[in-house]
Amino acid sequence: MQPYFNKVTQAGYDRIAAEIEAVKKERPSRIKALSEARALGDLSENAEYSAAKRDLRHLESRLRYLEKQLRYAQVYTPADNAVIEIGKSVTLQFEDDQSEETFELVGDPEADIAHNKISLSSPIGQALLDHTIGDVVSISSPNGSYQVKILGVMRS
Repeated sequence: MQPYFNKVTQAGYDRIAAEIEAVKKERPSRIKALSEARALGDLSENAEYSAAKRDLRHLESRLRYLEKQLRYAQVYTPADNAVIEIGKSVTLQFEDDQSEETFELVGDPEADIAHNKISLSSPIGQALLDHTIGDVVSISSPNGSYQVKILGVMRS
């Protein structure tokens, strides 16, 4: 069976790699805190030891998660055209209220709606994929269906 690779932008790949390095730099201080807490004595009633152990476990878990994200990431470079694909920004006009919004289509690990980065696998991402300027696209979401008109597409 072939492994599944997540498409990500170069910026998303670099962000994950930077977070891995930051977590690795934090590890020695967490290990030191654990050994210092262990030296305090009775481990069964040592809250500092339990907290330090928990913090180290969380850090190790995050590191494994990020490394797996990077291992199965495939950097995708978008074509230089007006077709919507990962790594491109798209300006949409919502047909119901005529409001406009610009989103960047990114891979799953880098999605962040607060920064208008929508995932390729989200309902809106799936619906917009392979469309171009001027298309009116119907989007089915958990809250109902709506239509958007594509006003612009550009490489991010």
